[in-house]
Amino acid sequence: MVYATHTSNYTELAISAGLGATLASGIIVGLASTITVWQSGLGLTDAQVGLLSGVLSFAIAGGSIAGGRIADKIGRILFFNWINVLYVVGAALCVFASDFTMLMAGIIIAGIASGAEVPVAITVLSYDAPDAATSSGLISTSQVFWQAGMFVAYSAAFAVSKMSGALGGRVVFAVFAVLGIIVTLWRVLSPSLRAVHAHAVERHRESGNSHNQKVSVLSVLRGEHSKALTGFLITITLFYVMWNLLANTWGQFQTYIFAQSGASQSLATALGIGLNLITLVLNIVFAAVAGGRHRNTAFAIGLVLTFASIIIVALAGSNLTIIVGATAVLYAGIPLAGEAIYKVWTQESFPVSIRATVQGYINGTSRLICGAFALVTPALVSPSILTYTMWGFAGVVIVEAIAGCAMIALQQRYGTDEMRQS
Repeated sequence: MVYATHTSNYTELAISAGLGATLASGIIVGLASTITVWQSGLGLTDAQVGLLSGVLSFAIAGGSIAGGRIADKIGRILFFNWINVLYVVGAALCVFASDFTMLMAGIIIAGIASGAEVPVAITVLSYDAPDAATSSGLISTSQVFWQAGMFVAYSAAFAVSKMSGALGGRVVFAVFAVLGIIVTLWRVLSPSLRAVHAHAVERHRESGNSHNQKVSVLSVLRGEHSKALTGFLITITLFYVMWNLLANTWGQFQTYIFAQSGASQSLATALGIGLNLITLVLNIVFAAVAGGRHRNTAFAIGLVLTFASIIIVALAGSNLTIIVGATAVLYAGIPLAGEAIYKVWTQESFPVSIRATVQGYINGTSRLICGAFALVTPALVSPSILTYTMWGFAGVVIVEAIAGCAMIALQQRYGTDEMRQS
């Protein structure tokens, strides 16, 4: 695997949890890359198309906010094992959708499930890991699977692009429905996974940190380490919201931006596949350094690449070749200074008892903001004003950089949760 040898016993856990991230990104990109297919196949209006994309963002946000709290109350492993049953139901409704209402219902259900899955799966990885370095490697590896889901969705959409009606969209969602079934059965039936979970419980019990007590987030934030935890929450949230505004916008509207700049639909989709390979490789690179001393160096490089890519587009306007090149630079930067480090920071900084809830809140807040921003994004990325929009995003990256550097400084001052508990 992409993390150190001493984590080899946790390969199965990393893959089973990571596939949940594959399902989550798959539903987002699966809809985005087949939306025109659904529109022609089901006779959807432009307003209905926009509503599907917006509702998916809000469904994911709702699942993120509620999922962590529910998992903390009923048990994280129980929730982790069974949440994707809901995902399969939603994806199946999309596969068999005969009209807009049925498709919308499937999107909402699958979106809620995928939003709830991610923060809980990350917390399970963090809890089950035997040490901080292993935890960082496992968590950052999950981002590789997130990117893999995007790649699978783009590739599947490209493969079925010549199918008539809505059949291509149905095939893409069927792929993820089947994967959801496999993931659920694996998590529930695997003796190895049960053993890893049991060993983690025993290890925490022996150390005197069972983390089984039910606590509220507010009570922890107001407790002994209130200043540190409040600082972590503010800086991590600000960093992730800023990063996600850029990453989510480019991810959802990349094909649209390419097409508006002169690319055909098939070329725009093929470019998306190739460019996502860059991000996939760089996520693997970051996973290798996430638990080591080079993490902050990689973070700084990622910020520089991200900022440079935005400036390139701002100066180049709507030239397709330059935009594609700048996107390649962007996709080299965002894995090093983006979602993977956000997940690691969250899991390192907060007590296990509230990690899923906190990460769910941050995910949900970010998704709500990105969902609202997506309503006006098509107007902001049209060729006539793309340059001005990119200057605005340059400001977003600067705020992201300030928040990220502040988070690093806070962690150096107050340490990780593991350090504070020792």
